[in-house]
Amino acid sequence: MRVYHKAYVYLTCGTDLLVFDEPDTPWLGLQVPGGTVDPGESFLHGAMREFAEETGLALDAAFEQFSSQDIPFETLPPVGQFRAPPERPLKGRHIRRNYHVRVAERPKDRWEHFEMHSSSGGAPIRYRFYWIDLFGKQAQEAENFFAAFGAPLSDLRERVAFLKRAA
Repeated sequence: MRVYHKAYVYLTCGTDLLVFDEPDTPWLGLQVPGGTVDPGESFLHGAMREFAEETGLALDAAFEQFSSQDIPFETLPPVGQFRAPPERPLKGRHIRRNYHVRVAERPKDRWEHFEMHSSSGGAPIRYRFYWIDLFGKQAQEAENFFAAFGAPLSDLRERVAFLKRAA
């Protein structure tokens, strides 16, 4: 089984979470920026690089690891939130490190950006970015998220609520 090392960024502004979808593959659902860590690259540097590549934004903020996931895509049913397009196979074990980054102001409200160099190769991928309320209905439903990106949201909600109370 192939092992992929992945790093993802859960960017929040207050209680809003930055997400994206892929307009050309709408069945994938919601995702967060991130992706495959390059050989010799740390998870943190991979998260920073992937965030910039996918969003077109550079962040001047702290990246704090808040969760990890070990996802064996070989055993997941190939339907619903786990279905990947044929040209972007996900088979293998995904070792994920999830980072929380907080910003005081949204860099943009909505935008589109193309990933020009996806880890699986192929044509550029169009991403549509926007914000959702972490405590709203859309974020509460894990099935709205592709490939278990919604699984860490309960931990993130606790973290955001704690940080909000501490401020």
